[in-house]
Amino acid sequence: MKVAIVVGHSSKDPGSINTKFDVTEFEIAKQVAECVYQDSPIPAELVFRDTYRELPGKINALYPDFIISMHCNAFNGSANGTEVLYYHKSRKSKKLARILQKNLVNALELPDRGIKAKSRTDRGGYLLKYTNAPCVIAEPFFIDNNKDLQRALERQDRLVDAYVKTIRQYADFLSGKGD
Repeated sequence: MKVAIVVGHSSKDPGSINTKFDVTEFEIAKQVAECVYQDSPIPAELVFRDTYRELPGKINALYPDFIISMHCNAFNGSANGTEVLYYHKSRKSKKLARILQKNLVNALELPDRGIKAKSRTDRGGYLLKYTNAPCVIAEPFFIDNNKDLQRALERQDRLVDAYVKTIRQYADFLSGKGD
């Protein structure tokens, strides 16, 4: 059993930025992903993006049993909450999304925006469709909302624990030990 932990964005494409806290989506995703990787209850691969187009192939070459891609949401500075994206045709990804959503909401106690089914043409859909294993994209908070970001920074240990708990629960599910 192996999980791929994908760091959202890259140093060349840092994603969304919070100017008040002077932090990028990539910086936060990298920091959290590295902690989750260290604490993973099963073997894990930490994956960094070279280009978005090449990312599914890079992940597939590792033969993970499931994939969690770590991001932060952004919209208009006032939107807030937690959501997880999954490929609309994948029941296993939907199950992973439900587990992760519950754990992230419990950790951060931000509004539950639910899990969101995505198709190939939607935001994140390319990664979700073209990876071979169940895959989700985590958007635990809005980086451009100062209150959301503050909560995530204050509860980073709880955020890491939510991912670790999800890895354990989903690995148990795949191996027939969980529900």
